[in-house]
Amino acid sequence: MTVAIIVVLVACVLKTCTEVVLDMLNLSCVKKHSNEVPEAFKSFMDFQTYQKSGQYTQAKTKFTVLENIFSLVLLMALLVSGSLSACYGAFVDMFGGGFFAQAFAVVAVVMLISVPLLPFDYYAQFVIEQKFGFNKSSVGLWITDKIKGIFVCIILCVPILALILWFAQTFSNTWWIWGFIAVAIFQVVMIIVYPMFIIPLFNKLEDLPDGELKTALFDLANRGKFFARKIQVIDGSKRSSHSNAYFTGFGKFRRIVLFDTLIEQLEQAELEAVLAHEIGHYRKGHIIKMIITSFAMTFVMFAFMGYIANCDWFYQQFGFDKSLGLGSVILMYVLFGGSFTFWIAPITNYFSRKNEYEADAFASELCNGGQSLISALKKLHKKNLGNLTPHPLYSACNYSHPTLAERMEALEKINEK
Repeated sequence: MTVAIIVVLVACVLKTCTEVVLDMLNLSCVKKHSNEVPEAFKSFMDFQTYQKSGQYTQAKTKFTVLENIFSLVLLMALLVSGSLSACYGAFVDMFGGGFFAQAFAVVAVVMLISVPLLPFDYYAQFVIEQKFGFNKSSVGLWITDKIKGIFVCIILCVPILALILWFAQTFSNTWWIWGFIAVAIFQVVMIIVYPMFIIPLFNKLEDLPDGELKTALFDLANRGKFFARKIQVIDGSKRSSHSNAYFTGFGKFRRIVLFDTLIEQLEQAELEAVLAHEIGHYRKGHIIKMIITSFAMTFVMFAFMGYIANCDWFYQQFGFDKSLGLGSVILMYVLFGGSFTFWIAPITNYFSRKNEYEADAFASELCNGGQSLISALKKLHKKNLGNLTPHPLYSACNYSHPTLAERMEALEKINEK
């Protein structure tokens, strides 16, 4: 076993062990508060639903621990045995050796590795989500989604990977800069393409019917200086009773999307508050900041791969044939990069939660107070069996949003001013 393999294995084990410790801390916190509904939530949460939310969190957490351990063992076995490099080489030979062949090989290896994880995905959907009343999907729809996902992944990933591989051969020293530019452009284009062409492959999008709700939401958007061209409803209920709202695109492609389940669960004033929160992200510049941050992280990723691609030790220690090109570097980053970037999650989550507080404050101002948003958050946590008492360390490492208690407290302080 080479030094490089040992370093990667240690990183993977540390990441998984840390995740397990955080999960155990979270479970202990849920159990600690399981005997009585905390005072802050008694006004909207009955004891039976509260217990059910705890059971849901425990079921998901225990399952996630098993899935993470299985994934760790699988990746370790592939790396130590040399199967990963052998599999990649076999796929390149099978597809012909060109840029598209290498791109296909990277995608094919990642897809092949994901096959043993399918039973976990199935169990999560049709056992856990089913048990707690969230699953609305059928096995046929689940299989169809997987097949569509494969084709979408191939259509989107193979061309951009092939272009990066071409850059690597054509511009040996500066390819990673051109690769970064290509991916950055791809990310911006996807902001437009994804809602227009990808989402409709999986879900039905319809314009919100004319009526009081549509008028109120457009009026709110105009007051918030978010001039959306469309408000659409997505049929999220065909797969799950969980709910959400978001906006996509920019310029003339900008649109607001509401889950049909969200419309069913909330009153009009609460829907306005949720929409105001989403508008807050736009008005406070969070979207631009997110894009810039993504660009910065992508730049660092390409700079790192640009360095590794020129290191003979990388190919020697991991058993890849250097003549097969950059594909092996990309493959290793896709599979193992998360074990190293995992440690910056608390930092990114901190800034994400800061953005959420700002969006909440904007919604409070736009809706003449935060009571409607507080009411909406309470209902959504109750309907979705959200964890009301997460461990602070778990929350810091895993939550991109503040907890319900934290958001309620912040909104109440705004209301008191």
